[in-house]
Amino acid sequence: MTPATTRTILVGVVSAALATSMAGCGSSPTGGSDGGSTTLYVTLANHVWTDKIKSAIPEFESQTGLKVELTQLGEDQLSAQYNTKLNSGTSEIDVMMFRPLQEGKMFAKNGWLADLSDDVTSDSAWNWSDFQAAPVAATTVDSAVVGVPIITEREVLYYRTDLLAEAGLKVPTTMDELRQAATTIHQAHPEVAGFVARTNVSAAVTQFSSFLYSYGGDFFDSSGKASLDTPEALAAYEMYSGLLHDVGPANVSTDMSWPDSMAIFQQGGAAFYTEADSLYTNATDAAKSKVADSVGFAQLPAGPAGSKPYNIPSWALGMNANSQNQANAWKFIQWATSKDMTLTIQQAGVPSARTSVWEDPSGISSYPKDLAAAIVASAKVGVGHDRPVVVQVAAAREIVGAPIVAGITGGDVAAAAQKAQTDFQAFLDTDK
Repeated sequence: MTPATTRTILVGVVSAALATSMAGCGSSPTGGSDGGSTTLYVTLANHVWTDKIKSAIPEFESQTGLKVELTQLGEDQLSAQYNTKLNSGTSEIDVMMFRPLQEGKMFAKNGWLADLSDDVTSDSAWNWSDFQAAPVAATTVDSAVVGVPIITEREVLYYRTDLLAEAGLKVPTTMDELRQAATTIHQAHPEVAGFVARTNVSAAVTQFSSFLYSYGGDFFDSSGKASLDTPEALAAYEMYSGLLHDVGPANVSTDMSWPDSMAIFQQGGAAFYTEADSLYTNATDAAKSKVADSVGFAQLPAGPAGSKPYNIPSWALGMNANSQNQANAWKFIQWATSKDMTLTIQQAGVPSARTSVWEDPSGISSYPKDLAAAIVASAKVGVGHDRPVVVQVAAAREIVGAPIVAGITGGDVAAAAQKAQTDFQAFLDTDK
């Protein structure tokens, strides 16, 4: 198939999806019929999701009579622009792409996000109930829907199929089995770590969170108080950090984020690796990974409370509360998050929050079968946050991640957890 033919087919698929999705939007040919401007100001992050939407915008404009003025920025630039413009009360942003867990609470607290609760329930064909519960919870603040999730990710287990076969081991389904299998393989191959994961005090919080939930803990208790020194939290800290200390890479660094830990796995340096499912092609692409032909995927092994990986929306679409064009802004959000458009984008490798798309064979056709199965299972039991949901997220991560580093370096995890508990509660008392 020639590149020109490929482009023709892609345009046809996107156009067909858009026409179907617009049929349920109730949009009139003249975008200004609702009293708003026919020019819609949309701000999006640099992302493959944005690239796919951008290519279809001309069709949206043709269907609605609206003109989309698109601003596309990197994450740091995007945050800086939001902080400046939204804080000044601008109405020059209508639709905005944002990170619910990183800045959603702050945006909502500042009154920057419009309440979409009525919009999301206004069209049964668009079907808000099709969105997975955990991402919906993450885009809901104080019972108000402030965003529609567009990109999701979960923590899954990456593993070396060849090493498990050689050792005669099955894929671990519990945390204890994970530790045993990692130890067995590491003893047989001392040059290979039994387990690798993120170790940086902040970055590790994301992957540790699934261990915390699977052991029955959370960053907060039911009353919103810090809960980092409970038996459940302590057991989770000890398991995550203990795996890295006992069977992790030799002379393990405590400054690894995902590119560093992924590189170790890619080079054949680890038997097991827990990481976001959205990064899987780094392990399966033969041009990047020496173990591409021997990578398997499974649902996160269960702790005493079961397997409870995070299932989060890494990005969502929201509406500026000060927009003077909210009816048309909703038309764009509704179109961009429709089932047909979502299916088209997921087929390009962008994981979505719609249940129906994961249940559609064509929606998972580009994923390894075992990974697709792990994602579907994880979405049913997943937790909608992978860090403390607070206003000052970066500061919180530094506090709750400290016991992880203590354990990796052979320190007193219990003492570190007690200190983190005190520090985190003090932080919560001022994080208003």
